[in-house]
Amino acid sequence: MSITPLATLPSAHRTAPVFRGRIGRDARSGGHYAVPHRYRLHLSTACPDGLRLAVGHSLLGLDGSCPVTVLPAVPDCPGGGHSALRPLYEASAHRYTGPALAPVLSDDWSGRIVSTQARDILRDLDRFPHEGRAALYPSGLESVIEAVERMCAEGIEQAAQRAGQAGVDPAGRAAALDVLLGTLGRLENRLAGEEHLVDDRLTAADVELWVSLVQLDTVHRCHLDASAVQRIAGHRALWAYARRLAAHPALGRHLDLDGISRRHHGRCRGLEAAGAAVQILDWAGHAADAEDTSRR
Repeated sequence: MSITPLATLPSAHRTAPVFRGRIGRDARSGGHYAVPHRYRLHLSTACPDGLRLAVGHSLLGLDGSCPVTVLPAVPDCPGGGHSALRPLYEASAHRYTGPALAPVLSDDWSGRIVSTQARDILRDLDRFPHEGRAALYPSGLESVIEAVERMCAEGIEQAAQRAGQAGVDPAGRAAALDVLLGTLGRLENRLAGEEHLVDDRLTAADVELWVSLVQLDTVHRCHLDASAVQRIAGHRALWAYARRLAAHPALGRHLDLDGISRRHHGRCRGLEAAGAAVQILDWAGHAADAEDTSRR
């Protein structure tokens, strides 16, 4: 298993190693192959990566074969670490002293970490037997889904963060907002008359976009002005799509709105703007609809 230092995260996280183990379909995958009851997910649904994994795990119907340990919304250790994950990190990296970050896929057989890479983990979960569930990464559509992931990461998450970031000059914020609105416009055109992004059904592309929209409305919106939020909310097909997916039992039931808020305020150093008062969707109401659906 390769372990490399993080180079792109804030300095408080740079001592955390990156575990890049992968799960294959047979014993040739370095000892990690897709068998039930061997692996465990450790995640917080208040974290975007944790929410993606929780949703994907539910869509694949893996509750019985790959258990999930849900971590607190706000990490309880310095540097964003979780005390519950420290034994795994110490068993997996010699003399480890850095933060025990989530999410983690661990191997219950060895008591060690397989991976800390959320998108790799979701792809590997897709290799487990699905018991009739459709794959999140349909054959032949991997490159399309990867393009959606890049679009969401760069055109929504990063652009929205920069558009509301304290210390960025007005021209820089305006340029970032243009990137964000351009990305939302392309997605709006794609979803006009369509229920899903690719393959006419739920895939990993929908999971990626939905989580990005949750973050946009619950976190990034708080640092934008009211005019910007109104322009963002004007993409009616896109937000109708987000609302529809929030009512899906495998998605909405994992929304921890209070946890997202506490996590955001616990780590954010930006200034709150007028957009904080302009909520786009009633996420709590749609999540309640998902809970009602799941009980029927």
